[in-house]
Amino acid sequence: MELKTRGLSDHIFSGEYHSAFKGRGMAFSEVREYSPGDEVRTIDWNVTARFGHPFVKVFEEERELTVMLLADLSGSGDFGSTHQHKRELVTEVCATIAFSAIKNNDKVGLILFTDTVEKFIPPKKGRAHPAHHP
Repeated sequence: MELKTRGLSDHIFSGEYHSAFKGRGMAFSEVREYSPGDEVRTIDWNVTARFGHPFVKVFEEERELTVMLLADLSGSGDFGSTHQHKRELVTEVCATIAFSAIKNNDKVGLILFTDTVEKFIPPKKGRAHPAHHP
């Protein structure tokens, strides 16, 4: 399951969904050559002095998302074609989203429910997190 969904995750999301979300702060990412229009406040004076022409600091937004997955385990999940039931598709979709979030260092949690909550897995970070909850 992990190999299949990790491939889907890489193909669908390509690890680039982070740019759409607002973060809590800015973290230094890299230094690049100055381009007209760059803010003068971002000039890295040490690197500029070393190379003799202007360089600017590039910052990346820091953020941490919490992804909560909710999966319906009611009897309607047994419906489907001869190739795949709804429950199997829900499992694949949840795993794909979970591995994408883990790859981006986000927290992932899960609620499995029928007419009541059957299982609650609190959000945590790390690859081992989903594997420790059968």
